[in-house]
Amino acid sequence: MSAWQKAVPSLEKPIELRLLLTKRLAELEQTSQALAEAAEVPIEYIDDLLAGNRPPLRPGRSDLYDRMASFLKIALSDIEACARFVLGDPSTSKPRMPKPAVRKVFLDLCDPKSAQQLEARRAKNGPAELVGFIQRVLDVVHREVRRSLADRVGLRLQARHSGKAYEVARVEVLEFLDATAATLTAAEVAKFVQPRIAKWDIDVDTGVLRVVMQGQEPSRRPRPLDQTDRQQRRSG
Repeated sequence: MSAWQKAVPSLEKPIELRLLLTKRLAELEQTSQALAEAAEVPIEYIDDLLAGNRPPLRPGRSDLYDRMASFLKIALSDIEACARFVLGDPSTSKPRMPKPAVRKVFLDLCDPKSAQQLEARRAKNGPAELVGFIQRVLDVVHREVRRSLADRVGLRLQARHSGKAYEVARVEVLEFLDATAATLTAAEVAKFVQPRIAKWDIDVDTGVLRVVMQGQEPSRRPRPLDQTDRQQRRSG
């Protein structure tokens, strides 16, 4: 534990995240612009967050709160607790079906027979099962996309190629990592999901999920045996 973490006492109870951030900025005599630079996001993002016009991101999905905690010299657990205080407990909400365009893309990427089975089960039993499977596929994409946050050079090049500021491109990644099956937009699917997922399949009886990423599909033609293979075949 660092010295500043020891010096700043933990909150007795969580408060709204915007209030915590505003309080620490005042105590440190820092500005929202400085916090935006530390978090590598646009100033508008921080201003909206402080004004309550933008909901907090869910904790543990990105590096945003780690950066904020370091800059504000406060425990990461306090920031995350305040974010959860605003967001509430997601386990108490009913599963919501993804938007129709989003659901269609995920089902199109699914094995046709399994997709047909999933739709039949959804019509009979409700959306919970299908939402859960789509969320699991989305979690796979989230793990892949999160790696891009650590690759600043690659993300800067992508931003430049698309004509966007680096901070804007970073926020797009942060918001995608915060998305759930229910909140995912068609634009996010086109930008982050379709370029990464070649196909997926699910065994509805066992729950075993198989996701094939782009570029990982096996070749249709068998690989020729090399010398080591031939020796192993003969010895076997």
